[in-house]
Amino acid sequence: MFAGPLLLLCSYVLGSVPFGAVIAGLKGVDLKKIGSGNIGATNVLRGVGKGAALFTLLGDSLKGAVAVVVARSLGFDALWQGFAGLCAVLGHNFSVFLGGRGGKGVATSLGVVAVLAPLAALFAVCCWLAVALLTRFSSLAALVAFALLPLFILGTGGKGPVVLVAAALTLLILLRHLGNIKRLLGGRERRIGEKI
Repeated sequence: MFAGPLLLLCSYVLGSVPFGAVIAGLKGVDLKKIGSGNIGATNVLRGVGKGAALFTLLGDSLKGAVAVVVARSLGFDALWQGFAGLCAVLGHNFSVFLGGRGGKGVATSLGVVAVLAPLAALFAVCCWLAVALLTRFSSLAALVAFALLPLFILGTGGKGPVVLVAAALTLLILLRHLGNIKRLLGGRERRIGEKI
């Protein structure tokens, strides 16, 4: 009776672990005072460097992946697995350890999709890399990759629950990037690796 809600709560707490803030803090950097103030890998890259950004990316991705893997190992169906992943993303976006602040959920969302729909996740990563290399805008790359994610899942034979979760992730990514969209349209968005 309580297994489902407990799974979602634990997934949220797991997602709340702010790897970027912790890694930057170990280097003596306060991410709130750097660039966008975001705890994600892109801002860690700006403020701390490539190695720290890579570890942040891996940590944030694992949060989403582990939430789904745990749900699956406990016998929950695909929809509940997706809900667990969504809660991990919400934890990252609105971390209990940061007073409700957080990141934008791109890496954590990718971790969720990597378990639920590996081939679609690979297509999304390739899409992100292509847009990022062409434009050097991390935000634009994320927006394009996740806008296409539900189509990638449908095209690789994904079932209804996974498509639903992908659509929810896409919506969250869009909402968390509204500021970036305004800056992109206004020509004020920072490019990947651009110094403060």
